[in-house]
Amino acid sequence: MALVLIIGAGKGLGLELVKIHLKNNDTVWSVSQNVDQLDALSTNNESLKIIKLDFAKTENHSLILDSFDIVTFPQIIYYNAATLINKDFGKLSKIEIYKMIQLNFLSYVFFTQIIINRYKQGIHFVAISSMGGFQGSAKFAGLSFYSASKAALGSLFESLSVEYSKHSFNTLALGAVNTEMLRRAFPGYTAPINADKMAEFIYWFGKNGAQFFQGKTIPVALSTP
Repeated sequence: MALVLIIGAGKGLGLELVKIHLKNNDTVWSVSQNVDQLDALSTNNESLKIIKLDFAKTENHSLILDSFDIVTFPQIIYYNAATLINKDFGKLSKIEIYKMIQLNFLSYVFFTQIIINRYKQGIHFVAISSMGGFQGSAKFAGLSFYSASKAALGSLFESLSVEYSKHSFNTLALGAVNTEMLRRAFPGYTAPINADKMAEFIYWFGKNGAQFFQGKTIPVALSTP
């Protein structure tokens, strides 16, 4: 049994990850703005803690940390929350660019700083990224800043794995998964794998990946998209 923190847990892949950890008797702290489906899961389930907030607002991070103490800390932290604006590079506004960079990268930068300064025990940080952020992969029009922000987080994790070797930092660059975000990026496209099946792999990786990988960005894709 483990204590895990899932940021971006309200729907899709994050919600499926919550379900599989609960099924395997882990304690789950879930973070999301949309908690309707999490509330349904939490009925008579003391193993699920729900923290409703906008993770992009760094002033909200203390609401997560207030749940921890020096003894109680998560063994696995999943960085799953992200935002995607599908628009040509030249038409993106500054606000839209900042929005993607803030949630997809900077919010995790500042949260990770707090965690590594507070806890010396080993934590497995798992960033849920995209093949769009994997160097040398196929790229798609309209997804420039989404891909760039995902690439930035993976590169940061590679560096942190050297600076803080007591922790494990790994990034999973996912290919096409049947989620709302994929449908927004590629309308009309049907992904070859559903969120619940991908969550099974991510669960295994969260529990076991630190034994085999450190500071790696790993492609997990049947197709892109």
